Amino acid sequence: MKTDHTKLSKLLSLVLRHNPAKLGLTLDPHGWVDVATLLAAAQRQGVVLDHGTLLQIVRENDKQRFAFSADGQQIRASQGHSVAIDLALEPSVPPAVLYHGT
Repeated sequence: MKTDHTKLSKLLSLVLRHNPAKLGLTLDPHGWVDVATLLAAAQRQGVVLDHGTLLQIVRENDKQRFAFSADGQQIRASQGHSVAIDLALEPSVPPAVLYHGT
């Protein structure tokens, strides 16, 4: 079951971050898509994904890749988009010293 969730999470990353057309989706300017639209599109492509499984994937994702809107009706990727979207995040001043571990 974990493997199925990993595959579904990778598919969600693909369609919500890079290629929404893969499932015939269109993201709004802020990267959101209706959950019902996403589930229906997945079903049309033969992907077994229901609302409960989607909730579990989002909740259990250790990198918090996905987010639901406040009302839970929409979903989007939280980061890493290669398609143009506006996450509407407030700019912040970085600290004087910033480390990046690689």
